[in-house]
Amino acid sequence: MGTSYTTYSFSDVTGSFSHPNVGSKSTTGAGLGSITTSQSTTKTAHEVSADGRVMISKIAGENGTVAITMQQTSELHQWFLSWYNYINGSSASTDDWAAMSLTIKNNNLGEITTCTGVSPEKLADRPYQAQGQNVTWNLMAAEITTEGNTSSN
Repeated sequence: MGTSYTTYSFSDVTGSFSHPNVGSKSTTGAGLGSITTSQSTTKTAHEVSADGRVMISKIAGENGTVAITMQQTSELHQWFLSWYNYINGSSASTDDWAAMSLTIKNNNLGEITTCTGVSPEKLADRPYQAQGQNVTWNLMAAEITTEGNTSSN
């Protein structure tokens, strides 16, 4: 009987970013290094009484963070700079601050992660040295949801 293998390829992952007043950008061929999503809300809590009985609480909330690493000379980084400068500038309305959405598709795993209400934690740190580096944009999202197969193939 043959051995079964599973595979993963980052080339199967695409991200798309959209803001109503800045436009859209895809990660395809744009210098992306990695995308990491993390939900911030602890979904359960246990309260233990004096006699040892456990009350379990289910906690609502789908907010979280997104870390996007890219080459500092990339088209993607330039798009993020334009987005940040727009939403942080005097011509943008307060509603523009969290108007970005992003979608991450992993065709191999059959997953689609959608982040809405996306805003920057701050301007990405800027490395300057002899060799080109990556920059990481740390974002916050009001809602992060994942649909599809959440187990690996």
